[in-house]
Amino acid sequence: MGIKLSTEGRSWDELKTAMMHLRRDDVDWRHGRHGAYVWYVSEDLERVAREAYGMFMAENGLGPRAFPSLRQMEEEVVGITLSLLQGEDGAGQMTSGGTESVFLAAKAARDWARAQRPEITNPEVVAPFSAHPAINKAAHYLGLRVIRVPTGPDFRADVQAMSRAITPNTIMLYGSAPAYSLGVIDPIAEIGELAEKRGHWFHVDACVGGILGPFVRRLGYPVPIFDFSLPGVSSISADHHKSGYTAKGASTVLFRNSDLQKYSRYEFDDWPTGLYSNLTFTGTRPGGAIAAAWAVMNFLGEKGYLKIAETVMRARQRFEEGLTKISGFHVWGHPDLWAIAFGAEGYDILEVWKTMVARGWFLSPVRRPPGIHLMVTAVHELAIDECIAELKDAVARVREGQVTGSTAEARY
Repeated sequence: MGIKLSTEGRSWDELKTAMMHLRRDDVDWRHGRHGAYVWYVSEDLERVAREAYGMFMAENGLGPRAFPSLRQMEEEVVGITLSLLQGEDGAGQMTSGGTESVFLAAKAARDWARAQRPEITNPEVVAPFSAHPAINKAAHYLGLRVIRVPTGPDFRADVQAMSRAITPNTIMLYGSAPAYSLGVIDPIAEIGELAEKRGHWFHVDACVGGILGPFVRRLGYPVPIFDFSLPGVSSISADHHKSGYTAKGASTVLFRNSDLQKYSRYEFDDWPTGLYSNLTFTGTRPGGAIAAAWAVMNFLGEKGYLKIAETVMRARQRFEEGLTKISGFHVWGHPDLWAIAFGAEGYDILEVWKTMVARGWFLSPVRRPPGIHLMVTAVHELAIDECIAELKDAVARVREGQVTGSTAEARY
């Protein structure tokens, strides 16, 4: 690439100016012009996360004996999350994000199956078509095979189809709360019953909904149960840097009990230093992410999260109401929380998406069924009216053939 390190170095003022310039084309997430990636409430909360992160920026979560502060904060974050998900007798650990949490759940399921059913040499995971690619990514590294089955007409996991897909090699079932693309929660209770009956590990991917979902339910919304109160659930992944509104690099993988958690551990001792043992895939773990998660959760408390839940659900309702006023638009399925996807009849919804992206709205496309996806967060409440107005105009331009010609594509 021909890029070399500067000889003398550069001043921070110069670098800061350069970085501000570099971000000039980044999505304007502070004003809700994004559909994913950033979860933002206010400058006050961001300051808490930023300062807490900075306080422990140099510390490493890999060394809990060296940094008992991080160990205590991680234990408290995990404990709070377990209590939110009815797992008081459970165990868990913080991870770098949802992908690592799903990976560790799959790794634990694989090693559990090796111990419980050693006759299985080609282990399989049964998941609905709507499952996040993280499970296939994990399977790729772990030597598993994922069997995806079609969802039902409501876009939720078809439990009967999953049951028919089970083979003698099946070790794990997978469900989402909610599924990322369309925002619907799979019938977790029914999948749990199936897993318990057939003796399979059952992982609930609650990366999107695991932290704030229980608070939405407490407000009276009909959010289906997806936690450890359901006997068939073996593990749950929940991202704090999503609906927990903490700094990036913070998720949890939770297990029904410590007996199941132990299968997520990796150990090795055939090297000079001796036993290397930890419960995560990564080695070094940024202490800042752990500290920021602890600080944000304690700063918000129950009242803070209830307020965010109320704001988010109110914003989603306003957004849905606005969509119904745009000719041809319809919401795909019946979203349970704040993730929502909408399609259109009579014109190409993905051309509408391209037009919105060209105007600085970083929304996400859905390919099957064709649609546009938005992960509604607290900051979106202030952007709903503007977004709806822009969507109306984008639709008019697409119908008139005045499309932008943008070739924008989403990459995850």
